[in-house]
Amino acid sequence: MTMTKAGIVNSVYEKLDITKKDASDYVEAILDTMKEELSAGENIKVSGFGKFEIRAKGERIGRNPRTGVEIKIPERCVLRFKVSQVLKDRLNGKRED
Repeated sequence: MTMTKAGIVNSVYEKLDITKKDASDYVEAILDTMKEELSAGENIKVSGFGKFEIRAKGERIGRNPRTGVEIKIPERCVLRFKVSQVLKDRLNGKRED
């Protein structure tokens, strides 16, 4: 099963005993803030959860696997998520919170 944004909104709604509209606004505000910071090249670290990092990948030569023709792959930014040790331990049953 995959948690969607609507699922997160419902979870916040149930846990905080607020209106669904307020829960939706809170979730949207958090996600918008994260998008803005990542777009500006900033990393985001959430204690006990993980770190979102922007990494620059340089230009390189690749190969079309179907034809074997070399192509130039332009430089680009990629998003990387590194899970925290706290969450990693919880996922592996080593820690109860």
